[in-house]
Amino acid sequence: MSMPHADLSNGAFWRDLASAPPAALALGFLGLAPFFAAAAMLVLAPAQRDAAMLALLAYGAVILSFLGGVRWGLAIAGAAGDRLFWPLLVSIAPSLIGWAAVLIGARAGLALLAAGLAVLLLADWRLASAPAWYRALRVPLSAGAIASLALGALI
Repeated sequence: MSMPHADLSNGAFWRDLASAPPAALALGFLGLAPFFAAAAMLVLAPAQRDAAMLALLAYGAVILSFLGGVRWGLAIAGAAGDRLFWPLLVSIAPSLIGWAAVLIGARAGLALLAAGLAVLLLADWRLASAPAWYRALRVPLSAGAIASLALGALI
C-alpha cells in the first residue's frame, strides 16, 4: 500500500476536496472566521491589539488541540489495541503544544502554534487512515490558520 502524498497538479487533490461532505466544508471554512477576525483586529484596531492577540492565541491552541482529537479518533477507530500506543501518543502532542503556546504567550506562542499546525498538516497528509477529503480539506484550512497566526506573530 503506497503512502498518500501531496500532489496538487494531477487533479486528485481537487477531486478529493470537492468530495468533502458539505457539512465539513461549511463548518471547516466557518472555523477560519475567528482566525481572520482576530488577525484583522491586530491590523485594524491597534488599541485592541492585546485582546486580539489573546483571542488568536487561545483559538489557535483550541484548534490545534481539536486536530489532535481527530487523530485520536482515527487511531482508536482503526488500530488494534496492541498498536495504539504510538498513534495515541502522537495525538496528544498537539494539545501539549497548544498548552505550551498559551503559557509562553504573544508572538512566540503564535509562532509555535503556526509551526504546530504546519507539522500536523504534513503528518496528517500522510495519515492513511484519514479520508482523502479530510486530508485535502486540511490544506486550505491550515493555510488560513497558519497565515493568521504568522501575521499575529509578526505584528
